[in-house]
Amino acid sequence: MGTENTPVEGEFYLLRPDVRGGGRGHGVVLENENELPLPEHLSEPPSAGGIGSMNEIPRLRYDSRIGEMPDDLQAGFKGYWLVSEALKSAMQTMDADGFSFMKCEFRLEDGSEGAPHYLCEVVRVLDAIDEDASSVKILTDDYPNGKYYSIGGGAKFAFRKSAIGTAHVFRTPYTSNAFCDRAMRDFLIESGFGRHPNARGVRLTDASDI
Repeated sequence: MGTENTPVEGEFYLLRPDVRGGGRGHGVVLENENELPLPEHLSEPPSAGGIGSMNEIPRLRYDSRIGEMPDDLQAGFKGYWLVSEALKSAMQTMDADGFSFMKCEFRLEDGSEGAPHYLCEVVRVLDAIDEDASSVKILTDDYPNGKYYSIGGGAKFAFRKSAIGTAHVFRTPYTSNAFCDRAMRDFLIESGFGRHPNARGVRLTDASDI
């Protein structure tokens, strides 16, 4: 007989921008947002969108009247993440095939060039959540893949390791969130990301008890 699968603490984590800090938020404007496609996970079919479908360089402009300089991981860019050079390097070190990046043109208020920043998306999609062993609200109305796992109100995810293999980061067909394994979580923290009290915009939440 096989061992029953259950959500296991410390195995997998939600990887997402940390928006809990409040304040004014970031002051970066994506000037050519209307000319850029949606990320793959928001496009139908996915191949119609994503960084690989971009025909022009994303143009960013900083405006201090709107907010602060961006964190190393920042949301709010047409569904993409905005990441710093340091975070991009850490992500690529752990799982180069799991992410796609596009370098941006980033101008500061005086017209000078800002530090390198990239639009980023998680491009690996794995049907890795064990629905029967998880505790999650399942929505079924008008979703492209037929259903959606909502973490609103909490969730406890169990994963099918055979579907994940050696991958460190992935999305699933039925969630909008990205997940990473313990190895990537530990590497990010060792690299200075996701660590209290200065998380640098990175939030890592145990997927066994959201």
